[in-house]
Amino acid sequence: MKRLIYFFIFFTLSYPALAEEVVVVEETAGNLPFNLLISSFAILVVILLIVALVLLKTFKILLAETKNPKPLIVTKPKKLLEYEDWMAVEKLKPSIWNKVLSLRPLSEEEGQKMEHEFDGIVELDNPTPPWFNWLFYGSIAVAICYMLYYHVFDWGKLQDDEYLVELVEAKAAKDAYLAKSGNAIDENSVKESKEASVISSGMAIYKTNCEACHGDKGQGTVGPNLTDDFWLHGGKINNVFKTIKYGVTEKGMISWEKTLSPKQISEVSNYIKSLKGSNPANGKAPQGVKES
Repeated sequence: MKRLIYFFIFFTLSYPALAEEVVVVEETAGNLPFNLLISSFAILVVILLIVALVLLKTFKILLAETKNPKPLIVTKPKKLLEYEDWMAVEKLKPSIWNKVLSLRPLSEEEGQKMEHEFDGIVELDNPTPPWFNWLFYGSIAVAICYMLYYHVFDWGKLQDDEYLVELVEAKAAKDAYLAKSGNAIDENSVKESKEASVISSGMAIYKTNCEACHGDKGQGTVGPNLTDDFWLHGGKINNVFKTIKYGVTEKGMISWEKTLSPKQISEVSNYIKSLKGSNPANGKAPQGVKES
């Protein structure tokens, strides 16, 4: 075995020298390259070496066992209990499950038979388990407490009342969401709307804050006429929103950004857009650029 190992080591070390002296041979249909033959031979040697090492280890174990044999330990087979023996053992171990369910062994069946018999069928006198009685009486107690809590003292809300409360909470959540989303409006995202609720809210804001300069009908007084087709700073909804929000200081138009919310500016902008073509009496002369 040592010679085999030495041969393998020698072959591994000498393989590069052999490879340098190999002359390249043209491949033909019946010949293989010399390098491929050498590689195949090396793989075969490695496999043989591994097999030899495994066999050597096996022979060593067999030799050691032959010289010093270990005694065979024989275990006694376990004897399985018969059914009667198993029942006798089980009777010595009281089961908690049997106590909870009030189960009794079959051996006591004769003493449980009732005197009533019909067609050969005998009924056993099995008492109701305690846990079932506790559950039954507990359900009665819960029912009484429920009736007192919900129907006598009116401490709890019934389903109809809970539904009404949830409707109120949902409306409050909706209003909060709409208010939050409304305050996210700016001059880039504002949309023109002709909804009656929007126009009505915008009119109320206009009468409170804008009427003094633009007239009660938008005809214009100090400020320009808002009902014609002429605009100083653009007539699109985005332009109107921007003018109200930031103001025009050189023209005397103040900024309403800190006074009105974005939603309110959007509403009053849509109200101003709704005044187009109303042509009120005593309207101020057109100013600015005409827009269709």
